[in-house]
Amino acid sequence: MLAAGNLTVILHQTRSPENLGAVARVMANFGFSRLILSDPATYAFRGAERLAVKGDAVLDAMAVAQSLPEALKDCVYAVGTTSRTQIEGRTALTPEQAVTRLAEQSRRGRVALVLGSEQRGLSNEELAFCTDLLVIPTSEVQPSMNLAQAAGVLLYLCSREGRVSAEAAPPAAPEQQGAKMGTVRALGDRMRQVMLEAQFLNPQAPDHILRELERSLLRAELTQREAELWLTAFKHLGRAMGAEKGTPDKGTPGKGAPSRGPGSTST
Repeated sequence: MLAAGNLTVILHQTRSPENLGAVARVMANFGFSRLILSDPATYAFRGAERLAVKGDAVLDAMAVAQSLPEALKDCVYAVGTTSRTQIEGRTALTPEQAVTRLAEQSRRGRVALVLGSEQRGLSNEELAFCTDLLVIPTSEVQPSMNLAQAAGVLLYLCSREGRVSAEAAPPAAPEQQGAKMGTVRALGDRMRQVMLEAQFLNPQAPDHILRELERSLLRAELTQREAELWLTAFKHLGRAMGAEKGTPDKGTPGKGAPSRGPGSTST
């Protein structure tokens, strides 16, 4: 069963008020209400109401994020859509597989269905922020679907999976709450600093390996507490490496600073 209140639909770089309104209507059709616009191409969406028949509540509650990572920060799992079947290092899910995973992960926290812009969809870089990706099988005559049509297909499958209302779905116990993607992203930033310092990453192109490491952490289904422990560990590791090199750090004697005696304490 899919916890309806935990499913977020994210439209990345949407430019058409008509498509926005049509997606809001489809969301209302199938009982979903959480919508986020990520880095929209325009803010002139007044025409969306015309197509959002009985989807006004979805538009009224809609949020706007400045970037895709910001839109995903409170989610524990995200699947991005694409019409491309060959993406290096990634295996696309079928819509049915993706919806099953959304339902499973919704027990751990908020999950996201990410759809790209009307003109180009989601780039490889944008898909790298998603745990998984999916492809809707289509004819070779026209492999690319309209944004609202793709949303309709996927949200129908989500509803067919079975919905549990936000009120009926009990929140996950604290020890079972999944790691938020924002926390994993912060961990990735710390890992970047430490691994660049350790010369593990290529300083010219560190992001490919980092995104792969982040996705592996998400697939491991860490709890929020576990992710926070990893983040704290890398913070301390970074400080220790800085201290060894004589880099000043808060609470650490800088280069040339007098060392503390065995019985002294820091403030």
